[in-house]
Amino acid sequence: MKNIYFLFCMLLVSFSGCKTTKPVASKSPVAEQTSAPTVDFSDQTTWLLGYFNPVQLTRSPYSIWYLKGFDEYQPKTDAINKLLEINKEDLTIKVVMGTWCPDSRREVPRFMRIMDAWQFPVEKLTFIGVDDAKLSPVGEYVKLDIHRVPTFIIYKNNIETGRIIENPKTSLEQDMVNILTGMNNNK
Repeated sequence: MKNIYFLFCMLLVSFSGCKTTKPVASKSPVAEQTSAPTVDFSDQTTWLLGYFNPVQLTRSPYSIWYLKGFDEYQPKTDAINKLLEINKEDLTIKVVMGTWCPDSRREVPRFMRIMDAWQFPVEKLTFIGVDDAKLSPVGEYVKLDIHRVPTFIIYKNNIETGRIIENPKTSLEQDMVNILTGMNNNK
């Protein structure tokens, strides 16, 4: 009976998502049919930890999800047009993510597609990779107060103006417009 209870608890924890622990990876029948390599992103050897260059996401094994998400996402034109009207000179953005996290693997490629459409300078983006406990070997990381990933933190003149945590309220691009135009409820 004790073993069944333990097994049930382990299964429950395994399927909890990015908020608590790493996901369980499995091979899909489609992946087996196409003989594409299946990557277990819950394997710690695949995690990007600390500061990293977003170009790394375009390389294997991350390119499996990154390029597909980037290519498929179509940002909302009206929100992009509003972003294009905003002065980017004093803005910087920190992206805290876990390559093991399905939410990060979904939202970060979309975010980068928006940055591309907005023509936001990549040198004004800081990427920080975390483990499944939301920890990172970055000095003063604790001050970021990260509990869920991905977290997009927008700064104006080095002062935080808002953040998008895990899932956008409307869309990433509209939430950014709301933060940057003072219509923010995300912080």
